[in-house]
Formats: sequence, C-alpha cells, structure tokens
Amino acid sequence: MEFDLSTQPEIVQQIAGYGVQGYELAKVWLLSPEAWSQFGLLVGAYLLAVFATRRLRPALARLIDPGDKNSMFSPGRLFVLRFLPLLLPILAYAFTGIGEQIVRSIFDSGTVIAFGKRVFLFLAARALVRDIVTDPFLQLLGRFILIPIVALYAVGLLDIVTLKLTETTVGVGNISFSAITVVRGIIAGSLLFWLGQWSNSQSAAMIKQQEMRPSIRQLLIKTVEFAIFAVAFLLLMNIMGINLGALAVMGGAIGVGLGFGLQKIASNFISGVILLIEGQATVGDYVELDGGEAGTIVKMLARAAILETPDGRWVVVPNEDFITTRVVNYSDSGSANRYEAPFSVSYDTDINLIPPLIEAAVAKHPEVLDLPYPPDCELRGFGDNGIDFAVEFWVNGIDDGPNKYTSDVLFLVWNALKEANIEIPYPQRVVEIKGGLPAGIAS
Repeated sequence: MEFDLSTQPEIVQQIAGYGVQGYELAKVWLLSPEAWSQFGLLVGAYLLAVFATRRLRPALARLIDPGDKNSMFSPGRLFVLRFLPLLLPILAYAFTGIGEQIVRSIFDSGTVIAFGKRVFLFLAARALVRDIVTDPFLQLLGRFILIPIVALYAVGLLDIVTLKLTETTVGVGNISFSAITVVRGIIAGSLLFWLGQWSNSQSAAMIKQQEMRPSIRQLLIKTVEFAIFAVAFLLLMNIMGINLGALAVMGGAIGVGLGFGLQKIASNFISGVILLIEGQATVGDYVELDGGEAGTIVKMLARAAILETPDGRWVVVPNEDFITTRVVNYSDSGSANRYEAPFSVSYDTDINLIPPLIEAAVAKHPEVLDLPYPPDCELRGFGDNGIDFAVEFWVNGIDDGPNKYTSDVLFLVWNALKEANIEIPYPQRVVEIKGGLPAGIAS
C-alpha cells in the first residue's frame, strides 16, 4: 500500500503510517499458520475460561459468602466476594499463558498470543470499573484514565504515546516540564488525595469512638487530617519530580502574606487551635456571645465556628471572637441551668400564700430538678398594678425554643393561681376630669 501524503500535516502522516503498519500486521496474521494456531488457542482458552467460570463462580460464592453479617471475618469475605466478576478474564489470561509456552516451543513465535493476553487484561480492567468499584470518584478515574491506558497497552500504543508525552514540554513562566509529568501528577494526585480523604474519614470515625474530651477529639481529628494531606502533598511533589527545597521560597512568601494580608486568617486559625486544646467551647455547646448571638455550636472549622440559633439560622462566628470577647457557655459546667418565670398578683392577695403554692405547682413539671436547688418563688417588688413575683427553677438543658421550659412553668403558675382564686392584675388607670362633665353628658 503506497500513498503520497507528503503534502499532508505530520500528524496525518504519522496516523497513516500506523495504519499501514496495522494493515501489514493483520495481513501477516491472516496468512500465517502460526497466527491461525494462536488465534485458535485464544478462542479455546476463552471458551475454557467461560466453562470453568460457570462451574467455579457459584461454588466460590457459596464458599466465600459469610452468611452471618455480624461475624468478625464477614467484612473481609464480603470484600473478596465483590471480585468474582474478574474470574473470567483472569482464567482466560492464565489458560492463554499456559498455551503460550506450547505455541512458542513449536513455532518460536507468540505475537498473537501476547496481543490476546493484553485484550484479556483490558476485559479485566473493564470488569473492575463496571462491576466492582462503587465509589463514584474511583469509577470516574477508572472510566477516563485506567481503561484508556489499558486499551492503549492492548493495541501496543502505550509506549509510543508515553514517548510522545515525554518529548512534549509544557512551560509555565520560567519553569518547563514534560507533558508526561503533568499526566502523572494528575493521576497520582487524584489517587493520593482520594486515599487521603478515605483515610481521614476512617481515622475520624475511629477517633470518635474513643473516650476523650470533645475538644481533644476534635483537635486530634484535625491534626490527623492535616498530617494525612501533608504527606499526600509531599508524595505528589516527589512523584512529579519537583524539588522540595524550592518550597522554602514559597514558605517565605506565605509568611510575608500572613504578616500583612492574612493576619486575620492566621489569628482565627490559632484561636481555633487554642479553643480545641483548652475546651472552652466545643461542638454541642450552647453559647451566647458578647454581641448577642446565641446558639448551639454545630461545626468548628479552621477559621470559624458555626452556631445554629433556636430559629434554625446558622451564624458564622470567627474563632478569634471566642478568645477576645466575653462568651457565656451554658453547657461548659454541666447540663443543669437555672431560669426564672416572672408573674404578678393583685394587691388584695395574701402574699404569704404565694411561695408555697407556686413552688409546689412548678415542682410537678417532669423536667424541673430538685438538685442543685428546688423551685424557689421570690417576692421581687411592688409594682404599679400588682405585686411582682418570680419563680426560679433548674432544668437539664437549654430553654432554646424547642424545649420552652419557661412557657410550661408560666402555664403551671397560671393554673395554680386560677385554682386558688387569686387574681392576676392587669393595668388600671383612674381618669380625673377637672371642672366636671358637661351638662348634657352629666344628665
């Protein structure tokens, strides 16, 4: 086959050259008894693998299946069970390898056999991505990175593509590196940081099961996360061939940036570390800041803490505010908190009856505690319209809206006063009209 492609671009000439080589190779294979015998061996190995898989796969599934999911070895056996779809291509590859020794001893050639083995590896990679891998990110990597690489290897183009990528350089400013370095960095970086994320989630789950202070637990989780991703970053730099000594310049630039534009971020980060070490506030605490924000801490991040208010809003509070301003932590000293419910009675009431009546009524509430103190009704003063009282009570928890302890106590106070026929006053005014009413109105 002769074509005059001298006027065509170089890429077209290269593709045409590969096409001619493929045509010549296919012609040799089709006309050679050696090739036909190897093709027959590949077909026979594949059919034998299909037959063996149909017999072995059900037996292996029954043997590996743990049955009892709560057994200590069940996670490992279930993990192995997921790899049964690889049985067919692996058996085909193994049977082909056995036949390859026979063919090479007879014909001293095994080109077709080698191609068939690479095809079986491609089928194994496709089964791995399609039937075994369940993580979406790993499936994405397998579909767009692993399968194309194995496909290039199957048709014998992987070395050629690798050489072209090695010869192609990419420049960023004064730095230049090969395209294969970029590809290697993308692949290795994706795998390393996925592995880092997985390791971080596993270690966080293990740390959360340990008995320790919540703040120490949170600090340990953040420390392990930082260490994992730092190691992943250093490994990636090593894989890409970047000199780690050059990072000293970057570290100096970051230090200058922290000294000027990033000092607030650095301050909040250090404040977050101090909070985690000292345990002044941690996830689950109900706090009230000096600025009036109040809520439960639901997240503690590197820069800020997130409060969930009783009405469901999330407030982002910089960590520095917990260090430099006054913070009331209702959960730090324990779960018991004291509240009070004010009320008034009429001046016609015998006030000596009020304290025991109200204290007995409030004590019936199932959430009101006897310790550290039982309900206490106190006289607060003599108002314009009535006598002012307040009942103090202790509960386990925060009166944050969903609990409404004060509302429940006021209901008990109202019902107790009504049952005792004690009047609850309302504002009254005496109006004096100087000079008397007009004659028509007075009659």
